Amino acid sequence: MPASPSTARAINDRLALRLLQREGPLTAGQLKQLTGLSRPTVADLVERLTASGLIEMVGESGAQRRGPNARLYGIVGDRAHLAALDVRLESVSVLVSDLVGRVLAEASVPIDADAGTGPAVEQAVALVERAVKEAGSGSGPTGPGDKGVQRREWGSLHTVGIGAPGLIDPATGELRNTTGLPAWHRSLVGALQERLPDARVVVENETNLAALAEMRDGAARDRDTFVLLWLDMGIGAAVVLDGVLRRGSSGGAGEIGFLPVPGTRGIPSATDCEGGFHSLAGAAAVLELARECGVLGVGGAGERATAAEVVRWAVATVADGDAEAVPPDAPRGAPAPRRIHARAARFLDTLAERLALGVASVVALLDPGCVVLGGEVGQAGGDELAVRVAERIALMSPLPAEVRPSVLGDGAVLRGALLTAQDGAQDELFG
Repeated sequence: MPASPSTARAINDRLALRLLQREGPLTAGQLKQLTGLSRPTVADLVERLTASGLIEMVGESGAQRRGPNARLYGIVGDRAHLAALDVRLESVSVLVSDLVGRVLAEASVPIDADAGTGPAVEQAVALVERAVKEAGSGSGPTGPGDKGVQRREWGSLHTVGIGAPGLIDPATGELRNTTGLPAWHRSLVGALQERLPDARVVVENETNLAALAEMRDGAARDRDTFVLLWLDMGIGAAVVLDGVLRRGSSGGAGEIGFLPVPGTRGIPSATDCEGGFHSLAGAAAVLELARECGVLGVGGAGERATAAEVVRWAVATVADGDAEAVPPDAPRGAPAPRRIHARAARFLDTLAERLALGVASVVALLDPGCVVLGGEVGQAGGDELAVRVAERIALMSPLPAEVRPSVLGDGAVLRGALLTAQDGAQDELFG
């Protein structure tokens, strides 16, 4: 049974909006080519979407041809604002954008672990409110199709996407009460919903958001099946199969920090990942490994360096292995450059061996074909660390697995939260 004219128009409109969302501004001719629709049909939908306030002319094409240039049409970004939050153990970062992802404001604030739930939540909420105010809001005319329908004002905050550590209940979409995470994390979601009653609040695990961002804009742009290994203070993994993020029946797919592996002092428990893969690859374990290899406190890897800083220094040291001079900030009696180079190489080799234990398990179970080393440590390791891990996987598994470093690194969570908010808002506004 053929679709009714109104249904066909809705389908065509949605197709055009999706293309404009994915490709950016397009001409009517480009829409015709990409949709396969006739020229009159495209002309009608452009007129209809413009009248409804969903798209607008944003310029002209730069094509060199006789006659006037073709008009470029794009989504009206000011129709709604979006907020994205990256919630960490001791900090919160936020950015506010328009509907097409143009960043209007961004800020971050440290959260004192001893501040208490109430003050911590107030700090975080106040940060979001300031960013929203800085981005600005306003009202604008609605299209003819809005008559008699209660709608958000243009420029008002529509959706808040939150990335947080811990498990998300797949049934409720709420952050579960997870051992080891601060109590203010769960309270923050409710406080935002109360203070921003017109905005929809969406919460997702930070590693899952990082994977979505890497798939859209980063290291996995050409893959629809891959696993992201998150390497930071904590350890996690995100599983994307056939372009779909897989969360598991309880929302815990990818909790690789609890994976029992050789080389630890025990086995993990239901409430503590100590003794699991986290004990070999978490930030604290990376720093301890650096100390054991004699690189912590040498050159750029100072005693107070973070895990990512030590890894970045080791990569740079190995790449500059022919240097003749001791680093200028090295203490008296520091080891010679060749010895420093050897220690840095040993540190990276040992770290790669540890990471390969977790990656090999993922490859054996899922055969993803591609593993992205994400988070600050994964990005700091770059190709130098990724190649070392890949070489070890090739010896441990008959299944091919490309290992890539993150492109987005620590910023992937915030980017993924924004993409999630953007997709949800556009789904609702575009109908």
